[in-house]
Amino acid sequence: MKPFKLIPPLKDYIWGGTRLRDEYGKKTTLNRIAESWELACHKDGTSIISGGEYDGMSLEQLRTEHPEAFGINCTKSEKFPVLVKLIDARDNLSVQVHPDNKYALEHEGEYGKTEMWYIVDCEPDSELIYGFKDKISKKEFRSAIENNTLLDKVNRVPVKKGDVFFIKAGTLHAIGKGILIAEIQQNSNTTYRVYDYDRKDSDGNPRELHIEKAVDVTKLKPSELPERNPKNKLLARCKYFRTYKENIESENHWHKNKNSFTHILVTDGEGTLFSSEGYFTYNMKFTKGESIFVPAGIRWLINGKCSIIYTVI
Repeated sequence: MKPFKLIPPLKDYIWGGTRLRDEYGKKTTLNRIAESWELACHKDGTSIISGGEYDGMSLEQLRTEHPEAFGINCTKSEKFPVLVKLIDARDNLSVQVHPDNKYALEHEGEYGKTEMWYIVDCEPDSELIYGFKDKISKKEFRSAIENNTLLDKVNRVPVKKGDVFFIKAGTLHAIGKGILIAEIQQNSNTTYRVYDYDRKDSDGNPRELHIEKAVDVTKLKPSELPERNPKNKLLARCKYFRTYKENIESENHWHKNKNSFTHILVTDGEGTLFSSEGYFTYNMKFTKGESIFVPAGIRWLINGKCSIIYTVI
């Protein structure tokens, strides 16, 4: 099976902007794009294959019919394990938290969410929320939500392009306005909002908050910041995924991975991917904003001048 490009489902949330359409080539009639689900096999959205013998097929259908293309690490999991997004925060996202697997499976019927953020770009003075400044009790947490003083309790972190944040389930967090990120996460769409700046939805109603569930799952002490700008290629490693960053000036080689597919997200530049199960006989041109799925067991290399983020499981 040859590598192929993916067409992502797009999400029009109220805090989204236009960069993913204007700068990253996402085709849409939406006025704004908050999220582009670059690699997705979820009930709320699935990637569609673009080109080749499986053109137009959903990634979920391909997984059902050709599990060998996903590798043995993926077939061990009942559900597809990972979700990759580009997120354009024109405005602040809600202050939120995600549950762990045990809580999410019991209450939501899907995985919890541990995730990582790579800051693709940001405006000057951009910041995000990462946990609390000080340890607090559940009573204090609930009171801060109800009294509209939660923002006085949270830890605000200035960010710059290239920063990496690993966000374990249970960590209170929020992406700040002016930030464009690549998010690699468990395959879950469960989010508990606790503060949303009194915004209204498209029907003029306040957006739903999930205070009791958030109080149940949130870790109520300061979260230790990870190494924010790793010097090596590895951005994050956990039991759900491994993610790497490459700045390619001419040509890079990779060996085939028989245990996992590889998802490639092009964050800048352009180039050509060469691949084969033997000699490099197949090639595919790509540009900024595109996603490529490389089946398990395929050798590949990239020729060009570009930046990519690639993920395996």
